[in-house]
Amino acid sequence: MPDYSNSEVQEKLPRNLGLWGIWMLVVNGLIGAGIFGLPSGAARLAGEYSVWIYAFCALLMLPVILCFAELGSYFRGTGGPIKYGKMAFGSFIGFQGGWLYYLARLISFAANTVLLTDSIAYFLPIAAEGYGRIISLAITVGALTLINVLGSVESIRSMTLFTIIKFSVLIGLVFVGFVVLGPDVIPNFNSPLPSSTNLGAAALLLIYAFVGFEGAVVPAGEAKRPQRDMPLGLLLGLGIVVVLYMLIQLVSQAAVPDLAASKTPLLDAASALLGSTGAVLLMIGVATSVLANLIGSMFSATRITYGLAIEKSLPKWFGEVHSNYLTPANSVLFFGVVAFILAAMGSFTFLAAMTVLSRLFLFIMSCVAIPVLRPKFKNQNGFVIKGGLLVPILGVLACLWLMLQVSWTSVWLTGILILIGTILYWFGRQQKAVE
Repeated sequence: MPDYSNSEVQEKLPRNLGLWGIWMLVVNGLIGAGIFGLPSGAARLAGEYSVWIYAFCALLMLPVILCFAELGSYFRGTGGPIKYGKMAFGSFIGFQGGWLYYLARLISFAANTVLLTDSIAYFLPIAAEGYGRIISLAITVGALTLINVLGSVESIRSMTLFTIIKFSVLIGLVFVGFVVLGPDVIPNFNSPLPSSTNLGAAALLLIYAFVGFEGAVVPAGEAKRPQRDMPLGLLLGLGIVVVLYMLIQLVSQAAVPDLAASKTPLLDAASALLGSTGAVLLMIGVATSVLANLIGSMFSATRITYGLAIEKSLPKWFGEVHSNYLTPANSVLFFGVVAFILAAMGSFTFLAAMTVLSRLFLFIMSCVAIPVLRPKFKNQNGFVIKGGLLVPILGVLACLWLMLQVSWTSVWLTGILILIGTILYWFGRQQKAVE
Protein backbone atom coordinates (compact mmCIF):
# COMPACT_ATOMS: atom_id res chain seq x y z
CA MET A 1 0.00 0.00 0.00
CA PRO A 2 1.58 3.35 -1.02
CA ASP A 3 2.07 6.02 1.61
CA TYR A 4 -0.12 8.80 0.26
CA SER A 5 0.51 11.04 3.23
CA ASN A 6 4.26 11.09 2.90
CA SER A 7 4.45 14.42 1.10
CA GLU A 8 6.74 16.05 3.60
CA VAL A 9 9.85 14.85 1.76
CA GLN A 10 9.92 18.26 0.04
CA GLU A 11 9.40 20.13 3.30
CA LYS A 12 12.08 22.22 4.98
CA LEU A 13 9.97 23.61 7.83
CA PRO A 14 10.74 22.23 11.31
CA ARG A 15 8.03 20.31 13.21
CA ASN A 16 7.41 22.57 16.21
CA LEU A 17 3.59 22.43 16.39
CA GLY A 18 2.10 20.29 19.14
CA LEU A 19 -1.51 19.91 20.31
CA TRP A 20 -1.37 23.23 22.19
CA GLY A 21 -0.24 25.13 19.08
CA ILE A 22 -2.90 23.51 16.88
CA TRP A 23 -5.62 24.20 19.47
CA MET A 24 -4.58 27.87 19.59
CA LEU A 25 -4.76 28.13 15.81
CA VAL A 26 -8.31 26.73 16.01
CA VAL A 27 -9.60 28.98 18.81
CA ASN A 28 -7.92 32.10 17.45
CA GLY A 29 -9.31 31.34 14.00
CA LEU A 30 -12.78 31.10 15.53
CA ILE A 31 -12.57 33.89 18.13
CA GLY A 32 -11.55 37.03 16.27
CA ALA A 33 -13.40 40.30 16.44
CA GLY A 34 -16.86 38.91 15.66
CA ILE A 35 -17.89 37.89 19.18
CA PHE A 36 -17.40 41.48 20.36
CA GLY A 37 -20.19 42.67 18.06
CA LEU A 38 -22.44 39.66 17.40
CA PRO A 39 -24.48 39.46 20.64
CA SER A 40 -26.62 42.49 19.77
CA GLY A 41 -27.49 41.20 16.29
CA ALA A 42 -28.34 37.80 17.74
CA ALA A 43 -30.58 39.39 20.38
CA ARG A 44 -32.32 41.53 17.76
CA LEU A 45 -33.20 38.51 15.62
CA ALA A 46 -33.79 35.77 18.19
CA GLY A 47 -34.29 37.56 21.52
CA GLU A 48 -33.60 35.50 24.63
CA TYR A 49 -33.49 32.36 22.47
CA SER A 50 -30.33 33.63 20.75
CA VAL A 51 -28.14 31.63 23.14
CA TRP A 52 -29.38 28.43 21.50
CA ILE A 53 -28.53 29.72 18.02
CA TYR A 54 -24.85 29.46 18.97
CA ALA A 55 -25.34 25.79 19.81
CA PHE A 56 -27.25 25.28 16.54
CA CYS A 57 -24.42 26.87 14.53
CA ALA A 58 -21.86 24.68 16.29
CA LEU A 59 -23.90 21.60 15.37
CA LEU A 60 -24.22 22.91 11.81
CA MET A 61 -20.45 23.21 11.48
CA LEU A 62 -19.63 20.02 13.40
CA PRO A 63 -19.87 17.71 10.34
CA VAL A 64 -17.56 20.03 8.40
CA ILE A 65 -15.06 20.16 11.26
CA LEU A 66 -15.18 16.37 11.57
CA CYS A 67 -14.36 16.09 7.86
CA PHE A 68 -11.40 18.42 8.33
CA ALA A 69 -10.34 16.38 11.35
CA GLU A 70 -10.26 13.20 9.27
CA LEU A 71 -8.47 14.83 6.35
CA GLY A 72 -6.02 16.57 8.68
CA SER A 73 -5.04 13.21 10.18
CA TYR A 74 -4.13 11.80 6.76
CA PHE A 75 -1.51 14.31 5.68
CA ARG A 76 1.87 15.23 7.13
CA GLY A 77 2.74 17.97 4.62
CA THR A 78 1.98 21.70 4.48
CA GLY A 79 -1.00 22.85 2.42
CA GLY A 80 -4.23 21.54 3.92
CA PRO A 81 -6.96 22.16 1.30
CA ILE A 82 -4.38 22.18 -1.50
CA LYS A 83 -3.42 18.60 -0.76
CA TYR A 84 -6.99 17.43 -0.15
CA GLY A 85 -8.27 18.89 -3.42
CA LYS A 86 -5.27 17.84 -5.50
CA MET A 87 -5.26 14.21 -4.39
CA ALA A 88 -9.04 13.85 -4.62
CA PHE A 89 -9.86 15.88 -7.75
CA GLY A 90 -6.63 16.95 -9.44
CA SER A 91 -4.22 19.86 -9.25
CA PHE A 92 -6.64 22.51 -10.59
CA ILE A 93 -9.23 21.96 -7.82
CA GLY A 94 -6.44 21.78 -5.25
CA PHE A 95 -5.10 25.12 -6.44
CA GLN A 96 -8.53 26.77 -6.35
CA GLY A 97 -9.13 25.50 -2.83
CA GLY A 98 -5.87 27.01 -1.65
CA TRP A 99 -6.45 30.21 -3.64
CA LEU A 100 -9.91 30.85 -2.20
CA TYR A 101 -8.70 30.14 1.32
CA TYR A 102 -5.74 32.49 0.88
CA LEU A 103 -7.95 35.33 -0.38
CA ALA A 104 -10.39 34.90 2.48
CA ARG A 105 -7.56 35.03 5.02
CA LEU A 106 -5.85 37.98 3.35
CA ILE A 107 -8.98 40.15 3.23
CA SER A 108 -9.98 39.17 6.77
CA PHE A 109 -6.47 39.99 7.97
CA ALA A 110 -6.67 43.45 6.40
CA ALA A 111 -10.12 44.07 7.88
CA ASN A 112 -9.07 43.00 11.38
CA THR A 113 -5.93 45.14 11.14
CA VAL A 114 -8.16 48.17 10.61
CA LEU A 115 -10.29 47.09 13.57
CA LEU A 116 -7.15 46.80 15.71
CA THR A 117 -6.10 50.31 14.66
CA ASP A 118 -9.52 51.58 15.73
CA SER A 119 -9.01 49.89 19.10
CA ILE A 120 -5.62 51.56 19.46
CA ALA A 121 -7.31 54.85 18.64
CA TYR A 122 -9.47 54.36 21.75
CA PHE A 123 -6.33 55.13 23.75
CA LEU A 124 -4.41 57.18 21.11
CA PRO A 125 -6.84 59.22 18.96
CA ILE A 126 -3.99 60.24 16.62
CA ALA A 127 -3.96 56.67 15.27
CA ALA A 128 -7.43 57.07 13.80
CA GLU A 129 -6.78 59.34 10.83
CA GLY A 130 -4.28 60.68 8.34
CA TYR A 131 -0.63 59.77 8.64
CA GLY A 132 -1.19 58.54 12.17
CA ARG A 133 -3.47 55.81 10.82
CA ILE A 134 -0.98 54.81 8.10
CA ILE A 135 1.88 54.67 10.61
CA SER A 136 -0.22 52.63 13.04
CA LEU A 137 -1.16 50.15 10.30
CA ALA A 138 2.47 49.90 9.16
CA ILE A 139 3.73 49.23 12.68
CA THR A 140 1.06 46.59 13.31
CA VAL A 141 1.53 44.71 10.04
CA GLY A 142 5.33 45.12 10.21
CA ALA A 143 5.52 43.69 13.73
CA LEU A 144 3.29 40.72 12.85
CA THR A 145 5.33 40.07 9.72
CA LEU A 146 8.57 40.11 11.73
CA ILE A 147 7.14 37.68 14.29
CA ASN A 148 6.16 35.25 11.54
CA VAL A 149 9.52 35.55 9.77
CA LEU A 150 11.44 34.84 12.99
CA GLY A 151 9.91 31.38 13.34
CA SER A 152 6.93 29.22 14.25
CA VAL A 153 8.06 29.02 17.88
CA GLU A 154 8.01 32.82 18.19
CA SER A 155 4.61 32.97 16.48
CA ILE A 156 3.11 30.41 18.86
CA ARG A 157 4.66 32.12 21.89
CA SER A 158 3.19 35.47 20.85
CA MET A 159 -0.16 33.84 20.13
CA THR A 160 -0.04 32.15 23.54
CA LEU A 161 0.40 35.49 25.32
CA PHE A 162 -2.46 37.18 23.45
CA THR A 163 -4.68 34.10 23.79
CA ILE A 164 -4.22 34.07 27.57
CA ILE A 165 -5.08 37.78 27.82
CA LYS A 166 -8.07 37.40 25.49
CA PHE A 167 -9.50 34.43 27.35
CA SER A 168 -8.86 36.13 30.69
CA VAL A 169 -10.92 39.15 29.61
CA LEU A 170 -13.78 37.11 28.13
CA ILE A 171 -13.92 34.59 30.97
CA GLY A 172 -13.60 37.48 33.45
CA LEU A 173 -16.62 39.18 31.87
CA VAL A 174 -18.62 35.97 32.22
CA PHE A 175 -17.49 35.44 35.83
CA VAL A 176 -18.28 39.01 36.92
CA GLY A 177 -21.64 38.81 35.15
CA PHE A 178 -22.65 35.69 37.05
CA VAL A 179 -21.41 37.14 40.38
CA VAL A 180 -23.07 40.54 39.97
CA LEU A 181 -26.30 39.47 38.27
CA GLY A 182 -26.76 36.04 39.86
CA PRO A 183 -29.83 34.07 38.71
CA ASP A 184 -30.90 36.93 36.41
CA VAL A 185 -28.30 35.72 33.90
CA ILE A 186 -30.49 32.71 33.04
CA PRO A 187 -33.45 33.69 30.78
CA ASN A 188 -37.00 32.58 31.59
CA PHE A 189 -37.75 31.79 27.93
CA ASN A 190 -41.31 33.07 28.41
CA SER A 191 -41.38 35.22 25.26
CA PRO A 192 -42.84 33.90 21.99
CA LEU A 193 -40.49 32.04 19.67
CA PRO A 194 -39.09 34.24 16.86
CA SER A 195 -40.24 33.57 13.32
CA SER A 196 -38.42 30.96 11.27
CA THR A 197 -37.14 33.77 9.03
CA ASN A 198 -35.51 35.55 11.96
CA LEU A 199 -34.08 32.30 13.33
CA GLY A 200 -32.54 31.57 9.93
CA ALA A 201 -31.11 35.09 9.72
CA ALA A 202 -29.67 34.72 13.22
CA ALA A 203 -28.02 31.44 12.26
CA LEU A 204 -26.51 33.04 9.15
CA LEU A 205 -25.19 35.92 11.25
CA LEU A 206 -23.65 33.74 13.96
CA ILE A 207 -22.13 31.21 11.56
CA TYR A 208 -19.47 33.86 10.91
CA ALA A 209 -18.20 33.16 14.43
CA PHE A 210 -17.65 29.50 13.55
CA VAL A 211 -15.40 29.82 10.48
CA GLY A 212 -11.63 30.20 10.59
CA PHE A 213 -10.87 26.81 12.18
CA GLU A 214 -9.63 25.54 8.83
CA GLY A 215 -6.40 27.49 9.28
CA ALA A 216 -5.22 24.88 11.77
CA VAL A 217 -4.88 22.12 9.16
CA VAL A 218 -2.75 24.13 6.74
CA PRO A 219 0.59 23.91 8.64
CA ALA A 220 0.46 20.10 8.99
CA GLY A 221 4.03 20.03 7.70
CA GLU A 222 5.07 21.70 10.98
CA ALA A 223 2.99 19.47 13.27
CA LYS A 224 4.74 16.91 15.46
CA ARG A 225 1.86 14.37 15.45
CA PRO A 226 -0.75 15.49 12.88
CA GLN A 227 -2.57 12.11 12.93
CA ARG A 228 -3.51 12.61 16.58
CA ASP A 229 -3.26 16.35 17.22
CA MET A 230 -5.22 17.68 14.21
CA PRO A 231 -8.53 15.94 15.07
CA LEU A 232 -8.13 16.54 18.81
CA GLY A 233 -7.24 20.22 18.40
CA LEU A 234 -10.20 20.88 16.08
CA LEU A 235 -12.79 19.19 18.29
CA LEU A 236 -11.49 20.65 21.57
CA GLY A 237 -11.40 24.09 19.99
CA LEU A 238 -15.02 23.94 18.80
CA GLY A 239 -16.29 22.59 22.14
CA ILE A 240 -14.62 25.26 24.27
CA VAL A 241 -15.51 28.12 21.94
CA VAL A 242 -19.23 27.35 21.69
CA VAL A 243 -19.58 27.16 25.49
CA LEU A 244 -17.78 30.49 25.87
CA TYR A 245 -19.97 32.11 23.17
CA MET A 246 -23.16 30.95 24.90
CA LEU A 247 -22.05 32.23 28.30
CA ILE A 248 -21.08 35.61 26.83
CA GLN A 249 -24.50 35.92 25.19
CA LEU A 250 -26.27 35.15 28.49
CA VAL A 251 -24.28 37.75 30.41
CA SER A 252 -24.69 40.39 27.70
CA GLN A 253 -28.47 39.93 27.59
CA ALA A 254 -28.76 40.24 31.36
CA ALA A 255 -26.37 43.19 31.73
CA VAL A 256 -27.72 45.30 28.83
CA PRO A 257 -31.54 45.42 28.80
CA ASP A 258 -31.65 47.00 25.32
CA LEU A 259 -28.94 44.73 23.89
CA ALA A 260 -30.62 44.52 20.48
CA ALA A 261 -30.02 48.25 19.90
CA SER A 262 -26.38 48.26 21.04
CA LYS A 263 -23.59 48.90 18.53
CA THR A 264 -20.93 47.80 21.03
CA PRO A 265 -22.64 45.03 23.02
CA LEU A 266 -19.70 43.64 24.99
CA LEU A 267 -18.34 47.11 25.70
CA ASP A 268 -21.76 48.13 27.02
CA ALA A 269 -21.97 44.94 29.11
CA ALA A 270 -18.51 45.53 30.62
CA SER A 271 -19.41 49.16 31.36
CA ALA A 272 -22.68 48.12 33.03
CA LEU A 273 -20.87 45.59 35.24
CA LEU A 274 -17.61 47.42 36.06
CA GLY A 275 -17.97 51.00 34.87
CA SER A 276 -15.14 52.73 32.98
CA THR A 277 -12.64 50.16 34.26
CA GLY A 278 -14.64 47.43 32.59
CA ALA A 279 -14.68 49.38 29.32
CA VAL A 280 -10.89 49.73 29.32
CA LEU A 281 -10.39 46.03 30.13
CA LEU A 282 -12.80 45.06 27.37
CA MET A 283 -10.93 47.20 24.85
CA ILE A 284 -7.73 45.40 25.86
CA GLY A 285 -9.60 42.16 25.21
CA VAL A 286 -10.61 43.36 21.73
CA ALA A 287 -7.02 44.32 20.90
CA THR A 288 -5.51 41.05 22.11
CA SER A 289 -8.24 38.99 20.45
CA VAL A 290 -7.60 40.62 17.11
CA LEU A 291 -3.81 40.32 17.54
CA ALA A 292 -4.05 36.60 18.26
CA ASN A 293 -6.36 36.18 15.26
CA LEU A 294 -3.97 38.13 13.03
CA ILE A 295 -0.96 36.05 14.05
CA GLY A 296 -2.86 32.83 13.38
CA SER A 297 -4.16 34.13 10.03
CA MET A 298 -0.72 35.14 8.79
CA PHE A 299 0.84 31.91 10.08
CA SER A 300 -1.67 29.72 8.22
CA ALA A 301 -2.20 31.74 5.04
CA THR A 302 1.50 32.12 4.26
CA ARG A 303 1.81 28.33 4.33
CA ILE A 304 -0.73 28.24 1.49
CA THR A 305 1.50 30.17 -0.92
CA TYR A 306 4.46 28.13 0.32
CA GLY A 307 2.50 24.92 -0.31
CA LEU A 308 1.39 26.07 -3.77
CA ALA A 309 5.00 26.89 -4.63
CA ILE A 310 6.36 23.48 -3.66
CA GLU A 311 3.47 21.97 -5.65
CA LYS A 312 4.81 24.12 -8.56
CA SER A 313 1.52 25.96 -8.95
CA LEU A 314 3.11 29.30 -7.99
CA PRO A 315 6.61 30.70 -8.69
CA LYS A 316 9.26 28.95 -6.60
CA TRP A 317 10.11 32.28 -4.93
CA PHE A 318 7.12 31.74 -2.62
CA GLY A 319 8.52 28.36 -1.54
CA GLU A 320 11.95 29.56 -0.46
CA VAL A 321 12.76 29.04 3.23
CA HIS A 322 14.87 31.50 5.27
CA SER A 323 18.29 29.99 5.87
CA ASN A 324 18.47 31.06 9.54
CA TYR A 325 14.87 31.04 10.77
CA LEU A 326 13.57 28.16 8.63
CA THR A 327 10.33 29.97 7.81
CA PRO A 328 8.68 30.68 4.42
CA ALA A 329 9.96 34.26 4.68
CA ASN A 330 9.10 35.32 1.11
CA SER A 331 5.50 34.17 1.50
CA VAL A 332 5.28 36.02 4.83
CA LEU A 333 6.69 39.25 3.36
CA PHE A 334 4.35 39.10 0.35
CA PHE A 335 1.32 38.59 2.59
CA GLY A 336 2.37 41.46 4.87
CA VAL A 337 2.87 43.93 2.01
CA VAL A 338 -0.44 43.14 0.28
CA ALA A 339 -2.36 43.15 3.60
CA PHE A 340 -0.91 46.57 4.47
CA ILE A 341 -1.94 47.99 1.07
CA LEU A 342 -5.50 46.67 1.45
CA ALA A 343 -5.79 47.97 5.01
CA ALA A 344 -4.37 51.40 4.08
CA MET A 345 -6.74 51.76 1.11
CA GLY A 346 -9.75 50.61 3.09
CA SER A 347 -11.72 49.79 -0.09
CA PHE A 348 -11.47 46.07 0.62
CA THR A 349 -14.41 46.11 3.05
CA PHE A 350 -17.06 45.37 0.39
CA LEU A 351 -15.35 41.99 -0.14
CA ALA A 352 -15.73 40.90 3.49
CA ALA A 353 -18.99 38.98 2.95
CA MET A 354 -17.47 37.24 -0.07
CA THR A 355 -14.87 35.56 2.16
CA VAL A 356 -17.61 33.48 3.78
CA LEU A 357 -18.82 32.18 0.39
CA SER A 358 -15.29 31.23 -0.64
CA ARG A 359 -14.92 29.33 2.62
CA LEU A 360 -18.17 27.47 1.96
CA PHE A 361 -16.80 26.33 -1.41
CA LEU A 362 -13.68 25.17 0.43
CA PHE A 363 -15.77 23.30 3.02
CA ILE A 364 -17.82 21.52 0.35
CA MET A 365 -14.67 20.48 -1.52
CA SER A 366 -13.21 19.03 1.67
CA CYS A 367 -16.39 17.15 2.62
CA VAL A 368 -16.71 15.66 -0.87
CA ALA A 369 -13.04 14.61 -0.73
CA ILE A 370 -13.74 12.20 2.16
CA PRO A 371 -15.27 9.32 0.11
CA VAL A 372 -12.48 9.69 -2.48
CA LEU A 373 -9.55 9.74 -0.05
CA ARG A 374 -10.76 7.47 2.74
CA PRO A 375 -10.12 4.22 0.80
CA LYS A 376 -6.57 5.36 0.04
CA PHE A 377 -5.72 6.02 3.69
CA LYS A 378 -7.73 3.34 5.48
CA ASN A 379 -4.63 1.36 6.49
CA GLN A 380 -2.56 4.31 7.72
CA ASN A 381 -3.98 4.82 11.24
CA GLY A 382 -5.77 8.08 10.50
CA PHE A 383 -8.83 9.44 12.32
CA VAL A 384 -11.91 8.01 10.58
CA ILE A 385 -15.39 9.42 11.22
CA LYS A 386 -17.99 6.86 12.25
CA GLY A 387 -21.20 6.45 10.27
CA GLY A 388 -19.88 5.96 6.77
CA LEU A 389 -20.67 8.91 4.52
CA LEU A 390 -23.42 10.41 6.71
CA VAL A 391 -21.21 13.10 8.24
CA PRO A 392 -19.73 14.35 4.91
CA ILE A 393 -23.26 14.47 3.42
CA LEU A 394 -24.51 16.49 6.41
CA GLY A 395 -21.53 18.84 6.00
CA VAL A 396 -22.34 19.45 2.33
CA LEU A 397 -26.03 20.03 3.09
CA ALA A 398 -25.18 22.53 5.84
CA CYS A 399 -22.91 24.48 3.46
CA LEU A 400 -25.50 24.46 0.66
CA TRP A 401 -28.15 25.82 3.05
CA LEU A 402 -25.79 28.61 4.10
CA MET A 403 -25.00 29.39 0.46
CA LEU A 404 -28.69 30.03 -0.17
CA GLN A 405 -28.51 32.87 2.36
CA VAL A 406 -25.61 34.67 0.60
CA SER A 407 -26.18 37.80 -1.52
CA TRP A 408 -25.76 37.84 -5.30
CA THR A 409 -22.99 40.42 -4.92
CA SER A 410 -20.92 37.89 -3.03
CA VAL A 411 -21.63 35.29 -5.72
CA TRP A 412 -20.36 37.29 -8.68
CA LEU A 413 -17.38 38.67 -6.74
CA THR A 414 -16.38 35.12 -5.84
CA GLY A 415 -16.75 34.14 -9.50
CA ILE A 416 -14.36 36.91 -10.53
CA LEU A 417 -11.78 35.81 -7.96
CA ILE A 418 -12.06 32.19 -9.11
CA LEU A 419 -11.38 33.43 -12.67
CA ILE A 420 -8.31 35.34 -11.46
CA GLY A 421 -7.13 32.19 -9.70
CA THR A 422 -7.63 30.22 -12.91
CA ILE A 423 -5.43 32.68 -14.82
CA LEU A 424 -2.70 32.47 -12.15
CA TYR A 425 -2.88 28.69 -12.24
CA TRP A 426 -2.48 28.70 -16.03
CA PHE A 427 0.64 30.89 -15.76
CA GLY A 428 2.01 28.57 -13.07
CA ARG A 429 1.50 25.53 -15.28
CA GLN A 430 3.17 27.29 -18.21
CA GLN A 431 6.18 28.01 -16.00
CA LYS A 432 6.28 24.37 -14.93
CA ALA A 433 6.15 23.24 -18.56
CA VAL A 434 9.11 25.48 -19.44
CA GLU A 435 11.15 24.00 -16.58
